[in-house]
Amino acid sequence: MTDLEKREKKKPKSKVVCGYPISIFFIVVNEFCERFSYYGMRAVLVLYFRYFLRWDDDTATSIYHTFVALCYLTPIMGAIVADSWLGKFKTIVYLSIVYTIGQAVLAISAIHDITDKDQDGTPNNMTFHVALSMTGLILIALGTGGIKPCVAAFGGDQFSDEQEKQRSTFFSIFYLSINAGSLLSTLITPILRAQECGIHTHQKCYPLAFGVPAALMVVALVVFIVGSKMYIKAAPKGNIMLEVSKCIGFAVKNRFRHRSDEYPKREHWMDWAEEKYERLLIAQVKMVLRVLFLYIPLPMFWALFDQQGSRWTLQATTMDGNFGALIIQPDQMQTVNPILILVLVPIMDSAVYPLIKKCGLNFTPLRRMTVGMLLAGLAFVAAALVQIEIDKTLPKFPSSSESQLKFLNLGSSQLEITAATNAPLTVPPFQANPEYLPFSENEIQVSTGVGFTQNIMLEKGKRQTLLINPATNTMEAINDLMAKPEQGDNAIRFVNGLGTMVNVTTAAVDFGVIAPSSVSNYTLLHEGKSTFTLTSEGGQTCQFSKTYKFGSSYTLVIPSDIQWTENCGDTIKESLDIKPNTIHMAWQIPQYFLITSGEVVFSVTGLEFSYSQAPSNMKAVLQAGWLFTVAVGNIVVLIVAEAAQIPEQWAEYILFAALLIAVCVIFAVMAYFYTYVDPTEIEAQFQKDDSETEKEKEKEKHEMDSISPEKKQHDEEMKQTKI
Repeated sequence: MTDLEKREKKKPKSKVVCGYPISIFFIVVNEFCERFSYYGMRAVLVLYFRYFLRWDDDTATSIYHTFVALCYLTPIMGAIVADSWLGKFKTIVYLSIVYTIGQAVLAISAIHDITDKDQDGTPNNMTFHVALSMTGLILIALGTGGIKPCVAAFGGDQFSDEQEKQRSTFFSIFYLSINAGSLLSTLITPILRAQECGIHTHQKCYPLAFGVPAALMVVALVVFIVGSKMYIKAAPKGNIMLEVSKCIGFAVKNRFRHRSDEYPKREHWMDWAEEKYERLLIAQVKMVLRVLFLYIPLPMFWALFDQQGSRWTLQATTMDGNFGALIIQPDQMQTVNPILILVLVPIMDSAVYPLIKKCGLNFTPLRRMTVGMLLAGLAFVAAALVQIEIDKTLPKFPSSSESQLKFLNLGSSQLEITAATNAPLTVPPFQANPEYLPFSENEIQVSTGVGFTQNIMLEKGKRQTLLINPATNTMEAINDLMAKPEQGDNAIRFVNGLGTMVNVTTAAVDFGVIAPSSVSNYTLLHEGKSTFTLTSEGGQTCQFSKTYKFGSSYTLVIPSDIQWTENCGDTIKESLDIKPNTIHMAWQIPQYFLITSGEVVFSVTGLEFSYSQAPSNMKAVLQAGWLFTVAVGNIVVLIVAEAAQIPEQWAEYILFAALLIAVCVIFAVMAYFYTYVDPTEIEAQFQKDDSETEKEKEKEKHEMDSISPEKKQHDEEMKQTKI
């Protein structure tokens, strides 16, 4: 008996409660906290790139998918380390420490006050924050990817062979803990991000949004270590993935050595490994390679699926998230996916698939996967249609060869304004004309119709508002916003039409003191009701409230005849510069429904198919191959986002949909020629053949041993005589 067999025989029995090892409680809690940590951080990650690190949409999307790809490449490393050297327990502990450090580093990188020397709310050394955040993300990718293949398998190790039913229930609970952690974190961390925090200036609270997942990762690590003495810890048994790789490598190498015509051809190129490896192992590798070949088109599905956390989240920032009693943040829309998974999985298993079977349709696993890919493609068609409607509501900013101008009347009577060759405009007192006028000239002449005319210099590629004060016969051009306010906020500014200084404040921000006939800077306010307090130089005060939606920009004019009463807001004039988001986030639900339906049909079926077609000792190999397709899918997004450079977002969605449908056709053809096998039968047949061969050898040896010495001597003498 080997040392390994002795250790296996002596391994401890875990305490049992209601038929289940008590140790699985620690594993399930650990998985819930780890998934909360991962998905919570990932939910706000693309917005952190976009609005804190100030990367553009394409760069934010590319780095996001690079990170996700890395998270799905490192499981191979984790499996090899666990099976070959450290064992699952130590691998989980060590990589969880790396994981926790990474989460903490990422949270620290989001503290803007660290480098905000001028205390204006914007970091002065963005390189420091980028370097720190990238370091944190690399550590997180190593941690989450490294423990991914270990935790579930470690949980399965806690059960004895007689607890097959309990083991099956454990995996169901384990999967539920993953979805529960994902759902809760995707709901909670966007709320934390939407808060404002900071020492000198208050900004979106990314440190809290990353800090809470970091704290949950600490909890996950502590809980897992606490259960240490209760675990059954299987010793490393060698990694089958390495063995498979060596076998394939030897077959390729041997085939290359014997490539001349003098060597007879073999039925399959893997047969060239027979000189070194057992026929059973070679047959098992052949089965694995047949499935891995089918995996080649699959990354395209994940290229679309994982854009829920990048492109679709950025799309939601340009939409209206007011659901009445609920205000949904853009990154919270991702919760639709886990909610639909919990609903659709039992519906598919208990209703849809049995109904299809009753209709006499042979809905094989590969056909299900084909349908799942088609549904994902349709989801991106739906996303493109939504994007087209969003684009209709977005402002049309001037090109580099033109400028846009509107006119704001600071007088107490209406003005007839003529600009260049345009028709006269009637502008009411203390208001602006509703639409911007385009101009291609560098200089235009503006007339007020009351004998006041002035030449105005225009800036190409800019939007401006011309403040016209008839009382002082002055005109002043001020710059307007050149982009829709970020993250669904509203950009508000005040123009002081009084003859004295005035101070404007809200509960959140101070607009400062505004001089007569001057304008304040834009200030970002959240969706909802904002209450403004006006205080004049003479000490007069009044308050008024305004309710704003998402993504708008307004110029509020304080008129010279303002009434300093409770209803002073009735005299404040409001000019709309950028329209609020009008397309509701609920329009994203169809695309989420389609892609989640595709995930349920594609992913769940794919895992089941891989398991059923894999040899008994190579389930992990195909699991690693499956995770690798997710990584490659995210790399595909990088290539398209960086190489295609498509200006219209809806067109990029259509491109992805077209690519997936084309790949789906290829996969359908590959699936048509695939022959389903039963690995158990094939393995049993090889074992039977090997057993019969062994019996024949034993029989021959027994027959030789049963011959008497005299008979052997006589046969030898006869042989010599013949010679």
